[in-house]
Amino acid sequence: MNKRGDEIMKEIRLQGRGGQGVVKASQLVVEAAVAEGLYGQAIPFFGVERKGSPVFGYLRLSHSPIRRRMQVYEPDILIIFDDSLVSAPETFDGLKAGGMVILNTTKTREELPLPPQAGSVWLVDAAGISEGLLGRNMPNTAILGAFAKATGLVDKDTLLDKIEHTFGAENKEAAVRAYDSAAEYK
Repeated sequence: MNKRGDEIMKEIRLQGRGGQGVVKASQLVVEAAVAEGLYGQAIPFFGVERKGSPVFGYLRLSHSPIRRRMQVYEPDILIIFDDSLVSAPETFDGLKAGGMVILNTTKTREELPLPPQAGSVWLVDAAGISEGLLGRNMPNTAILGAFAKATGLVDKDTLLDKIEHTFGAENKEAAVRAYDSAAEYK
């Protein structure tokens, strides 16, 4: 199921702000996973529907049918769309020991108050990429490029096809650039 060959269910939490495309990003990952013959589940969660309000997306990917129907409380992977959320302690609630963090930021790992349970940390300037290509801070498709590179849970080309079909060539290019520029910091 991923580059390490694990075939267990992976639980993922996406965190961002309204208007950053968190909900659609979770749906695109599930669409790509299902296209590859996996089982996927996307569960959006948001309060007041305003631009800038906290938004969460929950994902499960598996080789077997998924029976759980609740939010993800102990994610294997945490995708953070806005680095201002890193300073909030609840951002990392439940992250499994050694859990992966994929973060939209221009900062270095040393500049970020990451918790000790964060294992593999992937950083990418998804906002900068989207602003350069799209003219606005819409990091969802760019951060999905970093997700594909970091996890290997879905094939890059399958995900790029879903992005292009849904949002067009510029968003696909944003994902490609993020895939190429995302870097892991251990």
